[in-house]
Amino acid sequence: MSYLRTAVLLSVMTSLFLGIGFMLGGEGGIIIALVIAGAMNIFAYWRSDKLILSMYGARELARRDLPWFFDIVEHMAHRAGLPMPRVYLIESDQPNAFATGRNPENAAVAATTGLLKSLSREEITGVMAHELAHVRNRDTLIMTITATIAGAISMLANFALFFGNSRNNPLGLVGTLALMILAPLAAALVQMAISRTREYQADRIGAEICGRPLWLASALERLEVASHQRDNHAAEANPATAHMFIVNPLHAHAVDGLFSTHPATANRVARLREMASSGNVPAGPWG
Repeated sequence: MSYLRTAVLLSVMTSLFLGIGFMLGGEGGIIIALVIAGAMNIFAYWRSDKLILSMYGARELARRDLPWFFDIVEHMAHRAGLPMPRVYLIESDQPNAFATGRNPENAAVAATTGLLKSLSREEITGVMAHELAHVRNRDTLIMTITATIAGAISMLANFALFFGNSRNNPLGLVGTLALMILAPLAAALVQMAISRTREYQADRIGAEICGRPLWLASALERLEVASHQRDNHAAEANPATAHMFIVNPLHAHAVDGLFSTHPATANRVARLREMASSGNVPAGPWG
């Protein structure tokens, strides 16, 4: 994702945050929101990756902990032309993974215990290639920042009732109630508009990094089934971060519609199978 697109999205999210401040507190509210938004953007750039990893209780691994997994990540990073990212493990039965970090030099990949237990090494290779595609595209910065700011917008909207009777509030009680519903929805739509496009792109580039699109396709099919069967309690408690995962960790994602954080897995798999059949994929190192 280009720096321009990153700036545009940050502007949209910041403007939404400022708008909420104005609606709740008038001119005074927008000044307070401006200060908060500026501080949040700085924090999100430098620290939000660590915050999100901590939300999921992610534990950083050393090579001696899981040497075979380190080998996979290192091999895919080399093929992607990236420095070796930090590697984290999340204790969760739901197989899933995400990448985070403000740039490739400060990137991290996180996989759940469920993913390492239930997928083959070929499928895990496809998943890690997908996550490293996000790193190479610099999607991780914008995904991390939007998760942080969207969560803050939802939190601010939840406090709206406390300001509903303020004389500086131009909305009144009815308007405040509407704001509580519409503000988080608007923030979610911004996330979804970006996330869905970037997942398709990361699938394509991840398949090129891996050299085997069908490995990733097989992984996506298995992850889709498992995500319906097993809960990810941390994700359910922090839904603003759902778009960061390779498949939606929440249960309400059955359709490929406006309110889905991810494209339908069947559509993603179909694209990967088409890519594999076309033969236009850089050869992998496995013959």
